[in-house]
Amino acid sequence: MDIKTLYDANINNITNAKNAFDKLYTAFGQHVESWQHEVADRLAHSHWTGTAADRAHARIRLLGAELQSAKQELDLVSKALAKAQSHLVNALDDAKTSKLTVAPDGAITWDKEPTSPNYAGAGAEQAAIAISGRIAAALNEADHADQEISARLNHLATNASNGTGLDAATAAKDQAAQTAREQIPAAGTDPNSVKQWWTNLTDTEQQNFIQDHPDQIGGLDGVPAVARDKANRINLQRGKQDLQRQLDGLGPEPKKMLSVAESNGGPVENPDYTEWKRKKDLLEDQLKGVKSLENRMDTKLDADHPPVFLLGFDTKGHGHAILAVNNPDTADNVSTYVPGTGARLGSSLNSDIERSDVMVASANRASKNSKTTSSITWVGYDAPQTLGEATDDKYARNAEDKLRSFETGLRATHEGKPSNNTVLAHSYGTTAVGYTMRDHGLPVDNVVLVGSPGCGVEHAKDLQIDPSHVFAAQSQHDPIGFVPPFDASGLASNIGESYANQFGVGTGDHHLIHGRQTTVPDFGAQVLPTTPEKGHSDYWDRDSAALPYFGRIIAGEPVWRAPS
Repeated sequence: MDIKTLYDANINNITNAKNAFDKLYTAFGQHVESWQHEVADRLAHSHWTGTAADRAHARIRLLGAELQSAKQELDLVSKALAKAQSHLVNALDDAKTSKLTVAPDGAITWDKEPTSPNYAGAGAEQAAIAISGRIAAALNEADHADQEISARLNHLATNASNGTGLDAATAAKDQAAQTAREQIPAAGTDPNSVKQWWTNLTDTEQQNFIQDHPDQIGGLDGVPAVARDKANRINLQRGKQDLQRQLDGLGPEPKKMLSVAESNGGPVENPDYTEWKRKKDLLEDQLKGVKSLENRMDTKLDADHPPVFLLGFDTKGHGHAILAVNNPDTADNVSTYVPGTGARLGSSLNSDIERSDVMVASANRASKNSKTTSSITWVGYDAPQTLGEATDDKYARNAEDKLRSFETGLRATHEGKPSNNTVLAHSYGTTAVGYTMRDHGLPVDNVVLVGSPGCGVEHAKDLQIDPSHVFAAQSQHDPIGFVPPFDASGLASNIGESYANQFGVGTGDHHLIHGRQTTVPDFGAQVLPTTPEKGHSDYWDRDSAALPYFGRIIAGEPVWRAPS
């Protein structure tokens, strides 16, 4: 199929062919019903018995099954024709709507005179680029449909002529195969199965799913990063428009305080204002998160700002975003950064994205073999938003399936030799990671726990990974180290250790709010150097003692050598 063929295509012929098959399909169905009623049912209720009757009954049942199978095959032919027709028409309509003229050789021209009734507008060049892509997709679709229709007709003709294979099992198999291609796997489907489904689609089918169902494709683990990025850029623009629409729809600000008379007492804040302000603050904060994503995606590429891929986006609740610096499907090293309390699609997102850039740069400095590193900011769970909420482990428990699926998806879509994968978490993010590794395991090579309030286990070995690949960092001035445990066993352990220290026999053991402190000897992690005066959020500062070690771990380099 070429541009000229598409340009000269008589859509009426395709429509007529499709209608003819629809009529044949309908008539076939009526014949099947008539056969069943007039022949099979009457014969079944007759009094004809004997060997001949048994053979006749069996043959009639077989013939009925063959007719039903042929009917299903014709249905598939009709669908293929309709699919080809739809995309061809849409491609040409797109060009006409944009006042663009498509020549037989593929050239696209437009009227550039502003006073002309056919003026295509100031954005004609961008529109032409987009239309060109759509027409190319339509050509590919037409090619595929042509091959599919030919194969389907040959399949039907062969089965009908030789009597082999035209049965319920064959028709059901064909129908199931076609249905599987057309149906997007549900969220939560094993990423390896998703990857297989995606690989079996044609390029055009993949692009159609991205364009028509970006909300489903963008967050589906097992779909490659490039495709998810395309889908989520669509989701981002739609989400931005929806947030702005909601913000504009809030209406004027209600009065802040109720009068004495209105409140039957002293002046109090107006509940209508409280709710209006809550919604306004949330929407404005999410728009700041969208702006952070747009700014990073639009940043000019240089050594400090590699290309990015948007692997997840939605505005549900406080919103979610997953952004990869460099393509994780082709990188030698892949790191997933899981932030903690306050993580959301909001003003905090910008600093989380900057940390991914910093870690890629640190890994590049550490790498001795010019390997490529991808660092992913994973705000794919509902993180606690306040210190009070951070005392509850429900946020960690609710993150487990999401994080496990995402990491499994990274393995499923990676190309070539398996990458060196690291999950690096901060604050409450370490609790989410620890719970996931404890309960499900993660397909990663290393885990780094930074400023952890406890990760739900007493020992590094309980994370279902070699303890020599479990690293922890916590500076002396990080206040997270002073958050006491709520559970009685943790309190008792801390008290007992304090007494032991008085007699010089303590081990330095200590428990925090979500389990044993990850930097004490009894936990069993590889403890990384830190800058003593640094606080809870300073581990990614340029002069941080821990940052070079993050880079070495992510790059798969020996850790216990003085990092450069």
